[in-house]
Amino acid sequence: MRALRRTGAVLALCAAALFTAVAPAVADGNDGNGGKDARNGKDGLTEAGTNFRTATALEQGEKATATASTGDYLYWVVPVSAGQIPTVEADVELPDASARHGGATWQLDVYDGLRRHQPCASGSPKRHADQQDTSVSLSCTVRQVRSWSERWADDPLPGAYYLRLTVVDLPEQDLGLPIDAEVTATARDAGGKHADGGELAALNPSLRSGTLAEPDSGAADDSADSGDSGDSGDSGEDSPRAVAEPEDGWGSGWWSDRWVWTAGGGALGALAAVGGYTLTRGPRSSGTGSARPPADG
Repeated sequence: MRALRRTGAVLALCAAALFTAVAPAVADGNDGNGGKDARNGKDGLTEAGTNFRTATALEQGEKATATASTGDYLYWVVPVSAGQIPTVEADVELPDASARHGGATWQLDVYDGLRRHQPCASGSPKRHADQQDTSVSLSCTVRQVRSWSERWADDPLPGAYYLRLTVVDLPEQDLGLPIDAEVTATARDAGGKHADGGELAALNPSLRSGTLAEPDSGAADDSADSGDSGDSGDSGEDSPRAVAEPEDGWGSGWWSDRWVWTAGGGALGALAAVGGYTLTRGPRSSGTGSARPPADG
């Protein structure tokens, strides 16, 4: 019984350590920085692009604001890695009600690096504001970004994600009225149980049109032998990209809370085996020798 109690205590301690280790891994995520710039703690960006190629780059958790006119298309772009679930929130301060002629419908769209529209799994990406409303809030949570996908699928993939904010329905007289927009993009980790295990190049478009692919080694050697210097600025590697690569890379990395569950499950299984053996082998003999049957005759 003493061995049984000892085994039970060890199992309880291992279980407690396992759940304590897993909890931070599940809760860990990029949940923003309270509307502050993630790099220096100051107020975020104060501009927005007007199309995909001029989209203003921002980091996860960074607040971006912009002053624009009603009817403008406002674009931002943010990096999202595999295994993350991005969420975009936008607030629009509307013009004074006395200057407007009716309600308006605002819309927040999310596109991946291939400019494929990504549907929102949750949130309110399209909302109507009545004439007396002073502001309107929109949000969109995209599906988990996968590390790979079938060719025919429209799954979110790692890379640049474009955010577009605009008005889609309003009285024509209200076009051009000033508005103030605020956008924040965050992402949380989906956890190891949702990991895909694949790997793809990030969808991070080049900002330079007409970029040529990097020449192969043979062509480079021929160019060197002929004395041609070549323009390194035409290589795809040197061309500017829509967003900078995250510090941890585009993949989910080798670490996952699956490792914790695997190691913890193995340890608990081994302890259970030891406990079962202790219970079933019976009491140890107190004698120094084994009992033998008496000899015949």
